[in-house]
Amino acid sequence: MSGNNPGIKPPSDWKTGDEPETAAQRSYLETLSREAGEEPPEPLTKADAAKHIEQLQERTGRGQGS
Repeated sequence: MSGNNPGIKPPSDWKTGDEPETAAQRSYLETLSREAGEEPPEPLTKADAAKHIEQLQERTGRGQGS
C-alpha cells in the first residue's frame, strides 16, 4: 500500500486526484475486477481508482512484493 512507502503521497493528497481515471487505471481495474469475480466499478477519479486498485490487489494477490 502506498501508505507504507515513505516519499509516496497517498492518492487523497494528489493534486490531480479529482481528475478522471486514466485509461491504464481503467484497464487494470477491469482486469483485477474479473480476477476477483466482481463487476468493474463505474468510472472513478484518479485517486479513487488508485485506492480501488490497491484493494483489489490485496484480494487477488497481485502487486505483492512491489
